[in-house]
Amino acid sequence: MNIKSLLLGSAAALVAVSGARAADAVVVAEPEPAEYVRICDVYGAGYFYIPGTETCLRIGGYVRYDIGVGDVGSFDGATNFDHEDGDVQDTYYKNARFTLKTWTGQETELGTLKTYTETRFNYGNNNRTVSFDDNDTPDDPTDDIIVNNPAGNKGVSLNFAWIQLGGLRVGKDESAFDTFIGYAGNVIQDTLVPYGGFDTNVVQYYFDAGNGFSAVVSLEQGYGDFTIDSYVPHVVGGVKWTQGWGAITGVIAYDSNYEEVSGKVRLDITPMENLSLFIMAGYGTDDNLTDPTWAIPAGGRGMYKLWSGNWAVWGGGTYTFNEKTSFNLQASYDEGENLGIAANVAYDIVPGLTITAEVDYVHAGEFGEAGFDNWTNADDEDSLGGMLRFQRSF
Repeated sequence: MNIKSLLLGSAAALVAVSGARAADAVVVAEPEPAEYVRICDVYGAGYFYIPGTETCLRIGGYVRYDIGVGDVGSFDGATNFDHEDGDVQDTYYKNARFTLKTWTGQETELGTLKTYTETRFNYGNNNRTVSFDDNDTPDDPTDDIIVNNPAGNKGVSLNFAWIQLGGLRVGKDESAFDTFIGYAGNVIQDTLVPYGGFDTNVVQYYFDAGNGFSAVVSLEQGYGDFTIDSYVPHVVGGVKWTQGWGAITGVIAYDSNYEEVSGKVRLDITPMENLSLFIMAGYGTDDNLTDPTWAIPAGGRGMYKLWSGNWAVWGGGTYTFNEKTSFNLQASYDEGENLGIAANVAYDIVPGLTITAEVDYVHAGEFGEAGFDNWTNADDEDSLGGMLRFQRSF
């Protein structure tokens, strides 16, 4: 009886101790369900919902490396000083770029709310000719004027940063004089004969009337020497008719600084599935742009009529050989007798990686004549060059 009583007492004691320890044990909370990123396919591929919101976000961009050779006047070449004797000699024009892009989209009671940003980082030398001027004082190097061409970081540029609600867009964009009517072909050097200025802050409204008709009105600030000089903005208006065979587009612009008007019309056609062609013509008034008595003379070129003379034409197209290879061509000419020709072959090595080989030619018809405006900084009447571009897009 004593042994049985002892065993029962010991068991009771162990149960009591165990119960006390169980009461002191830490209770582990149930993990909260993980919130996975949801795919958003409303605005196209690559978008996802920002967690906790109904805003769709896409992040993309590209890494690019350009190797240019030839004449500076083709926009492909560069020069530098020889380290031994100081002579000016040709060299590569090289540029590496990282571009970061973001897109957002969200449906609201007032329409789609969208944003777009594009920021570029560049490293390399410049497409220019070096020079040395001793200011007629060869014995005094302190007043020497030297323009050299070292490679280095070129700073950061904000190319796009706009907000759009429905048809209303505000922020940093490129001029509707170029974006609404379209760029001048799928070549690298598409401005051998320029077709308008680009960078500007905008307040603009896009209107889609259906049946292929659309329109735009854009109030613009301009950039650099083309920045507005008062509260009166530059104004751009455009209309477009798009059908299965192509499109017809027209834009007109008012330069508020010089009170001049410019316009462009364009025809795009797709005669076959793998061929697209375009032709574009521009005309602008220039009485004030060519007036040397203005406090800030324009030298014949303005924010929109950036070509030489009153008129200019551009044409070209793209022929797709297969899903990987395309041929692109652009030719341009203006009243100043400037001729530009650019042609390239673009090849997709693998999805997202494209190599483009381009040849560019410029004929400056009025080179050496009084009043010649050297748009491409050519050092001869004819300039020839080429560029090899590697681009990884994501």
